[in-house]
Amino acid sequence: MEIGKKLKTARANAQMTQEEAAEALDVSRQTISNWENEKSYPDILNVINISKVYAISLDELLLEDEKMIKHLEDTTNVVKSNKKLLGLFALNLIMMVILIAVNSWIGENIPLLIISSSLGVIGTGWLFYMVIMQI
Repeated sequence: MEIGKKLKTARANAQMTQEEAAEALDVSRQTISNWENEKSYPDILNVINISKVYAISLDELLLEDEKMIKHLEDTTNVVKSNKKLLGLFALNLIMMVILIAVNSWIGENIPLLIISSSLGVIGTGWLFYMVIMQI
């Protein structure tokens, strides 16, 4: 059974509405709905709290749900996340060096300077966004 169906069944077995479950888990009702419809997945701390609130074992909740196991693995693997960030930093550094070289080659062509500078700002902004999302 998929995690969304398991969550909905466990909530129903606990005789809770989405609103009651949301309050007990300190999340929004929309979050409960998104989990049950598999639009998003709970993180590991919420999975543990769900287990307690719904009185269902973690094994029963997670067993045989490869999507959920993969999600938890991806969101808790710090080494993998750090490697991605280092790769992004290296890519951004290479992009900035290329943009500096292009800007020096362009000379005084203002529209091209604006475009290449904008690319540098967007790339760096995206990198900072990725770093913030990891925290």
